Amino acid sequence: MKYQKLALTLTAIATLAVGQAEAKTRLTLANSLSADHPTSTALQQFADEVKERTDGEVTIQLFLNAVLGSEREVLEQLQNGAVDMTRVSAGNLENFDPVFKAFTLPYIFKGEDHFYRVMTGPVADEVYNATEGSGFVGLTFFDSGARSFYTTDKPINTPEDLAGQKIRVLNSNSSIRMVEMMGGSPTPMPYAEIYTALQMGVIDGAENNVTALTIGRHGEVAKFYSQDEHLRIPDFLVISNAAAKKLTDEQNTIVKEAALNATESFRALWDQAVKDSTAEAEKMGVTFVSPDQAPFREKVMPLLDEYRNDPDFGGLLTQILETE
Repeated sequence: MKYQKLALTLTAIATLAVGQAEAKTRLTLANSLSADHPTSTALQQFADEVKERTDGEVTIQLFLNAVLGSEREVLEQLQNGAVDMTRVSAGNLENFDPVFKAFTLPYIFKGEDHFYRVMTGPVADEVYNATEGSGFVGLTFFDSGARSFYTTDKPINTPEDLAGQKIRVLNSNSSIRMVEMMGGSPTPMPYAEIYTALQMGVIDGAENNVTALTIGRHGEVAKFYSQDEHLRIPDFLVISNAAAKKLTDEQNTIVKEAALNATESFRALWDQAVKDSTAEAEKMGVTFVSPDQAPFREKVMPLLDEYRNDPDFGGLLTQILETE
């Protein structure tokens, strides 16, 4: 399957080259999200701005809906030169540099405003350049939303409400430990299996941002969404070192500026998507509750204290936590 997707990548690029022979530099950008996702909209704006500001000297073609493979598969293609750029979750960058593990920990951000202050500050330069030795670097970030618990039979108002609850989590050590420390029973499984697992009672709930209720239709079976906002894992737009070398200094500057502009536009797009998904989920019969987040934070503080001492990313974690 991996080789089939790589062949599709090369074929698509070859086809693109024929159709855009007049462009001096053609870059490919892979995104696993759908065309109507706010991130895809922002990335198209990014591509349009680069084309306009370089007078068509640099064009960027988007490949959406994971047509070129999963995030991890595309990162491999990025390294071997089959893909130039991609949007990827911080969780999938852990394999390339451990510094990204910091972003998979609970409650490192105090909220959306704090998240944006951190991600537009000194932390950004550190994480953008962390993967340079792996063949690519970061250009900008996107907010993938606050992740909260949603359940089938009862709301989660306190950590004690998680007792006996089987909760689907990301297949990561920190997510598993987080739910355990809060009192629940973590159950890693692929995203595609969540709906049926909720429907059949294999799990009692899951955790994700609010769009999972509507895009994933999970709100048809999970009727309580508890906004404890325990995780906020950023996405990153990355470009291969080889692709950056194809560009002049001026073109690289334009690409970086256009990427940051896309993030600015994305924030409003995402906020609207959250409002729309919340309204749609309420029509589906989902009840939203806003529990006090303090008891949830308290439960996982030992995890954060432990990782502050990690030699690979403890310094970054402390910098994030201490950013005002």
